[in-house]
Amino acid sequence: MALLELLMVFLRLGLTSFGGPVAHLGYFQHEFVQRRRWLTEAQFADLVALAQFLPGPSSSQVNLSIGYLRAGLPGALLAWAGFTLPSVFLLWGFALWLGAWPQTESGWLSGLKVAAVAVVAHAVAGMWRSLVTTPLQQALALGSAATLLVWGILGGSPWAQVVVLLACGLVGWRWLDAPPVTAAPLGGGPSRRTGTLLLLLAAGLLLTLPLLAGWGAGWELLDLTYRAGALVFGGGHVVLPLLQSEMVPGWVTHTDFLAGYGAANAVPGPLFTFASYLGAVQRHLPAWSGLLIATLGIFLPGALLILGALPHWSALARQTWARRALLGLNAGVVGLLLAALYDPVFVEGVRGPGHLALALLTYAALSVARLPAWAAVLACAALGWAFV
Repeated sequence: MALLELLMVFLRLGLTSFGGPVAHLGYFQHEFVQRRRWLTEAQFADLVALAQFLPGPSSSQVNLSIGYLRAGLPGALLAWAGFTLPSVFLLWGFALWLGAWPQTESGWLSGLKVAAVAVVAHAVAGMWRSLVTTPLQQALALGSAATLLVWGILGGSPWAQVVVLLACGLVGWRWLDAPPVTAAPLGGGPSRRTGTLLLLLAAGLLLTLPLLAGWGAGWELLDLTYRAGALVFGGGHVVLPLLQSEMVPGWVTHTDFLAGYGAANAVPGPLFTFASYLGAVQRHLPAWSGLLIATLGIFLPGALLILGALPHWSALARQTWARRALLGLNAGVVGLLLAALYDPVFVEGVRGPGHLALALLTYAALSVARLPAWAAVLACAALGWAFV
């Protein structure tokens, strides 16, 4: 009964949790700290801090950790399935529906691409306010964006973003100041030995999957989605440029990519299921196998890292050097998303004054009127369908 209760609680959250990672954490805090008292405030704060420190989808990592602390590995799997699979199936349905339409620039599709411009701009602005707070961080963010844009003009490389993020982390470790953070032991996680093995497995897959990518399209898709999931700092929106650099145009078109990103903002659950949609619409594998492989690849590294780090978190969080490096990484993440806001999001989404006007109005609705992202996406799609 405990496992069934866990599944039903997370399934309800997976069907109703709109608004992105920050909103998801609010839902979790209300449900598991205030209402059900499965965690104390201090334990929940520790889980959130750990998820923010690690790469991967923060809300999904907290979701997985709560399930693990409640009922071990079966609880973690059921919590993940309940929270994530509704979004996966909704986006799979959207991919099937999209495939049934002629490949032309229909009005509602243009509306989705305009919505993506406003949603990403809103995410960049929010992350800038919270993560870029010093002149050196501003320089790191803008320098990262400029480097990636110039690198893209010169031909680009999937590893350019990794190199930029590592450089930002090194600068942060050397020159940024961060107060030490104390963390209370969480308790209830894997043993330290198991945690270390999980962390080694996560790193080992990151190193070995590129060697297996030549075995076929399935291995290549697993490699690129795993790499994206393993290198995302700063929330679900940051997965956009990582997946774009890997999958466009070789796996999916610009139009399908941006349409899916708009749709991912209109469904509940984690934004990382955008990768599931890409797996369903890619051109090298059957849709169902692409969906399964992409879903596994994007979520597996975050799961291995959060479960592996749980028993080590209290000691790591007290290390000032780790906090300094994270400040630099965060600034680089904002720069990475800023570059993606221009190319491909703005370049592909804004094709004239009407599109720009709609993007500006949608941004105002998100930032001033605080319209939910899913409502903004649906409104843009409807306006595009009505007027184009």
